[in-house]
Amino acid sequence: MPRKLQTPLDKLTRHTAGRRSRTKTDRKRGRYIQARPANGQTHDIAFDATLRAAAPYQKERSDQLGASGMAYALRKGDLHRKVRVRRASNLILFVVDASWSMAVSERMTATKGAIMSLLTDAYQRRDRVGLVVFQKDRASLVLPPTNSVVLAKKALQNIPVGGKTPLSAGLLLAYETIKREKVLHPDILPMMILLTDGAGNVSISSQPPQEEAHRIAMMMKEDSVKSVTINMEHVAFDRGLASQLAEQLGGPCYSLGQLRAEILYETVRKEMNAT
Repeated sequence: MPRKLQTPLDKLTRHTAGRRSRTKTDRKRGRYIQARPANGQTHDIAFDATLRAAAPYQKERSDQLGASGMAYALRKGDLHRKVRVRRASNLILFVVDASWSMAVSERMTATKGAIMSLLTDAYQRRDRVGLVVFQKDRASLVLPPTNSVVLAKKALQNIPVGGKTPLSAGLLLAYETIKREKVLHPDILPMMILLTDGAGNVSISSQPPQEEAHRIAMMMKEDSVKSVTINMEHVAFDRGLASQLAEQLGGPCYSLGQLRAEILYETVRKEMNAT
């Protein structure tokens, strides 16, 4: 007799159905919620709205109807297109500064706990979670975007720590990862969770480290990448660098004196639900 395969996910009940977030889509998929003037975009015409737009002018166009043999006169200006919304997955990309020796174990413990909590939630909501770690002179994609709990556990076992702070490299790798995911999944809603003190000291170009990091942050903001910055600097030594970076990213900055997995998890959930 064949044995039954059992995994922890088999016992996981979905408390809510479908994806978490809504987004407008240009595809012919999703729920039709309203109509807008087509303005040359004629790939998804809303016939009901088009007919309503032309109805008040039928008397004026009666001479055209007789000549053409048509029962209803339409013009290009009457055309309306459908506006659709569909449920979309979220991409939650953690970007973690692993350069410090001080309090780095606490930071990693909290990050790992939050990622595992989010992965359980991701299984239910079909979100994807990834992890970028930067330290020494490089950034690494430790966990490529996934909703696999098994892959996450393997990737989170050994994360390198210590060394300098290549903040720019971490931001750039995060940006490239998000852009790649948006090509593969056009309707995905990306969010970057950045854990850092905002003090970069390694450049990837000829620019000073802080200017370089701010330039990449502005690129992400212009590309509508939603972000949450978590300031890891101790209150007594805080120079406001994390807040400045968050301002360039266009997202909120939280200061967590005692970083725990539950707090980080709830913070991310709150920001995602505000999408």
